[in-house]
Amino acid sequence: MSTTSKKILFVLTSHDRKGDQPSGYFLPEVTHPHHVLTGAGFSVEFVSPKGGKAPVDPDSLDLRDPINAAFWNDTSLRHAVESTRKPSEVDANEYAAIFFAGGHGAMWDLPDSVELAELAARIYERGGVVAAVCHGPAGLVNIKLSDGSHLVAGKDVAAFTNDEERAVKLDAVVPFLLVDRLVERGARHQAAPNWQSKVVVSERLVTGQNPASATGVGEAMAALLGGDRSATRES
Repeated sequence: MSTTSKKILFVLTSHDRKGDQPSGYFLPEVTHPHHVLTGAGFSVEFVSPKGGKAPVDPDSLDLRDPINAAFWNDTSLRHAVESTRKPSEVDANEYAAIFFAGGHGAMWDLPDSVELAELAARIYERGGVVAAVCHGPAGLVNIKLSDGSHLVAGKDVAAFTNDEERAVKLDAVVPFLLVDRLVERGARHQAAPNWQSKVVVSERLVTGQNPASATGVGEAMAALLGGDRSATRES
C-alpha cells in the first residue's frame, strides 16, 4: 500500500437495538480514537453496513466527557456520522487503516457484512492496519485473507469479555459471546479485569477490550501507521 495514505475508515454499526433496548455505536469508542488519530494528522471517514445515519447508543451520550462533547457539538462531525457511506461506495485502496467501533449493535450486523470483511482484508493485505474496540471485534470474526485463513487466526486479541457481558446482563441477549467466537476462529484472547484498559497489538491488528481501551487503540494505531509496522505490544 502507499505509506503516504493518511486516511482511516471508521466502521459504525447500523443496528439500533440490543434486545428490547436501544443500542448503536458507543460514542466514546468513536470520539476518543478519532481525537487521537486526527491529532496525529490522519483524516477519518465513516462507513456503516447500511450507510446513512448511524444510530448512537443513548447510554453512551455522556457529554460531560469533553472529547465526546467536542465531537457531538461539531456540526461537520455530526453530519459525518449521520451520513455514513455504504461499503459499496468505499475504495479500500484509499485507506491506511480500518477501525471497527464498538457498541452492542455491532454484534448483530458487523459479522454478516461480507463487503466490510472484504474491505478490511484488502486493507490488511496491502500493508494496512485493522483495528477494533470492545464489541467492534465482532466485525473481525468473519474476515478471511486471500489464502482462506481467518484474519484473527494465530493472533493475540482483546475484546469485550464474557465476564463483562455477564456483568451488564446481556450475555443471553447478544447473538453470540464475542470472545468465544474469536477463539473459535483461532485467536488468542488476552483479558484485563473488568472495565480496565487492555490494548493488544499483534502484527498489524490492534484490538481493545472495552470503552476504557478506546484511547489506547487510537494511540497504538497511530504508532503503527507512523512507525514500525511489525511491532507487537500489550498494555
